[in-house]
Amino acid sequence: MELQSLRGALQRTRAFLGLAAIAFMAAPALAANAPAGTGDFGPPRGEPIHAVLTSPPLVPPPIHRNYPAHVIVELEVVEKTMQISEGVNYTFWTFGGTVPGSFIRVRQGDTVEFHLKNDPANKMAHNIDLHGVTGPGGGAASSFTAPGHESKFTFKALNEGIYVYHCATAPVGMHIANGMYGLILVEPPQGMPKVDHEYYVMQGDFYTGGKYREKGDQPFDMEKAIDERPTYVLFNGAEGALTGDKALKAKVGETVRLFVGNGGPNLVSSFHVIGAIFDEVRFEGGTNVQKNVQTTLIPAGGAAIAKFRTHVPGSYVMVDHSIFRAFNKGALAILKVEGQPDKSIYSGKELDSVYLGDRSRPNLEAVTKATESARQGTLTLQDQVKAGEALFTGTCSVCHQANGAGIPGVFPPLAKSDYLAADLPRTIGIPLRGLTGKVTVNGTQYDSVMPPMSQLNDDEVANILTFVLNSWGNPGGQVAADDVKKSRAQGTASTAAAAH
Repeated sequence: MELQSLRGALQRTRAFLGLAAIAFMAAPALAANAPAGTGDFGPPRGEPIHAVLTSPPLVPPPIHRNYPAHVIVELEVVEKTMQISEGVNYTFWTFGGTVPGSFIRVRQGDTVEFHLKNDPANKMAHNIDLHGVTGPGGGAASSFTAPGHESKFTFKALNEGIYVYHCATAPVGMHIANGMYGLILVEPPQGMPKVDHEYYVMQGDFYTGGKYREKGDQPFDMEKAIDERPTYVLFNGAEGALTGDKALKAKVGETVRLFVGNGGPNLVSSFHVIGAIFDEVRFEGGTNVQKNVQTTLIPAGGAAIAKFRTHVPGSYVMVDHSIFRAFNKGALAILKVEGQPDKSIYSGKELDSVYLGDRSRPNLEAVTKATESARQGTLTLQDQVKAGEALFTGTCSVCHQANGAGIPGVFPPLAKSDYLAADLPRTIGIPLRGLTGKVTVNGTQYDSVMPPMSQLNDDEVANILTFVLNSWGNPGGQVAADDVKKSRAQGTASTAAAAH
């Protein structure tokens, strides 16, 4: 009996040791699949810390703490009118006075005391839903705030990642569509790998009563929003917000980390940087990493972290690669990289206007001046010529060349053009309705297609044509926005036969 008991004990011991060995061998694999940082979820230590918030495209400095803290975040809602495009005003609802709202950076395990203030001058009640909050509504139910009031709630940052926040007051879609969104980064306990530059970029779709680039004050259009027909698709709340003097900057050989969000409210973003390949993408804001990525999908209400190294200088164009959104609705930004070229990687020759359109120039001061002069009734011929030159450079010069010479056998010249000078009403109709078929210019026949420039508004067409008529040996003249408006109302397509 005792022998039998001893044999049973030995068998049980062998079984236990075998299971222990299996567990030991499996441990590295299990560890490899565990989250990068498990956090420290104990009580906060030290004195409360006031979070540093930054306006886009800036990002708060990395966190260098090895313990969880009590972090106080104070964010104010401001309703304000700003330019959504050149000469186009829109009343945005904002977190912190910018679109997107202020960037928030905390550490996994932190206890966050959140204060939401609603400016007394505002007309609407607002709240905030942070996707990085574990709890009903992401904080929305605890933060409903009337104008002139302040709300407070507290949450534990349980999960690392990059998360969207937005207003969730009814009608929710309208609040988001007016610019009420931003990003909160919950850093892992060990921090993030060091890079040379971090930037904050966020896409949103906007729905105005007027057409794309229609001047003046534009209201929100609920019907367009419901039908998901945006007038603008933009990075950081305005057309040209990240181009020209406002372009992001880096040097050759540096690493760049982009925190890219999509406020929506409707569209999914196909985020792409022309001429760059992302070394790493943390897609959907999670902990998994995809490498060597060309274009990454970012859902409405989602975010991603894209990291890459710059190798050669130039202008790197960021777009939503649903490409008409980039070139006809405004979803376009620039990272300007400076440094020495490396011919072994890229041979050179850069022409910003191929990609940037009329946002390629360092600034559009001449266009701004012409818009303001037109509004005041003081627009001069010289104002139009200067504005038209800026617009022509980005919109027309690729085909017609900067000197108006065109391309022999392909695109007719605009310089000393007998075709343009012969019939001004016909000339006005060409950019509006395009031109297809055979035409004879300066004694030479051309047979090509010019698509309608429907993205241009009336004063932009007028300024471009005025510039062309007064340049390169053409006879001069002036086109008014009203002339373009009347021509546009005719609404029929141009052909060479009709033009003759």
